[in-house]
Amino acid sequence: MNRRDIVSAALSHKATNPIPYHIEFTGQSLSRLIEATGDPDIEKKIGTYLHYTQYWGWPTEMEGKSGYFKDEFGVVWNRSGADKDIGVMEDPQIKDLEHCDYRFPEPDIPRLRSDIEKLIATKEDRFTFMGFGFCMYERCWSLMGMENVLVSMIALPEELEELFDRICEYFLRLVDVALEYDLDGIYFGDDWGQQHGLIMGIKHWRRFIKPRMARLYDRVKAKGKYVIQHSCGDNNETLPELIEIGLDCYQTFQPEIYNITEIKKKYGDKLTFWGGVSTQKVLPYKKPKEVQEEIVRVVKALRQDGGLIIAPTHALPYDVSPENILAMAEVFQNQDRFFV
Repeated sequence: MNRRDIVSAALSHKATNPIPYHIEFTGQSLSRLIEATGDPDIEKKIGTYLHYTQYWGWPTEMEGKSGYFKDEFGVVWNRSGADKDIGVMEDPQIKDLEHCDYRFPEPDIPRLRSDIEKLIATKEDRFTFMGFGFCMYERCWSLMGMENVLVSMIALPEELEELFDRICEYFLRLVDVALEYDLDGIYFGDDWGQQHGLIMGIKHWRRFIKPRMARLYDRVKAKGKYVIQHSCGDNNETLPELIEIGLDCYQTFQPEIYNITEIKKKYGDKLTFWGGVSTQKVLPYKKPKEVQEEIVRVVKALRQDGGLIIAPTHALPYDVSPENILAMAEVFQNQDRFFV
């Protein structure tokens, strides 16, 4: 079996040896690892079973304003602070939802096709998919500010539903293009959770988010592809409903938030879990041997009948030491020695 076959087996809830793994770096964490090892090819040597690129508006650096980026929606992202990968949104595009005259940009379809074609050309034997980040809720708050979105769920629900419909239609156009290609699945990124519960609550998630995600999922499932959903935080309330609308793989699976054994028991025959190695409480703070012991604990709790892609729970932040990254990679690459 090649890497793609192993991931497909895991998504079909079949036990595999090895268990597929993935490590994703922020720019800062990768630079630090390369500096520590002196090896510019260290990321490739560690390897991964997943291969994807992600669209979230193609931010480009603003001329004459170092550290500031503007995406194609007109949103300005300040990366001059600690967050060098996404940044902090500035100056909302929609300041008055009741009298909204915001016009969505025309999607740059040629650029999207070019990105997908480069992705496919470099896939090797890996499980390959296109990602669409800042989808739905995140695109909405990036346009008008998170507080304004949450207030509008109560104060201006009909106007907000119209905006969510426009966002959904925009992403449906992009997904349709991606589905023309030989990809294994589509990934959606949209953070809904906080440390305990949903940011907007289950009632508002069901009204504003779920129906639009269902439309996106339906488009992917109609082509026989896998649906992968990223959402940080506590999304426990949404899991049965995400399964209902067609979700195959949930990322990111945070052990500091979920009782992983209980969730595996409840949903392990329906969902594949991607994650499990905490970037919040383990990788930045534990010693290398403790990191390895935690990975073994998580894998033993989740590996039965497949349904696991073991990985850090997020792209590695700068505060994860190179020693801990290499300790994690050692476990991933030498599973027969660790997972007895």
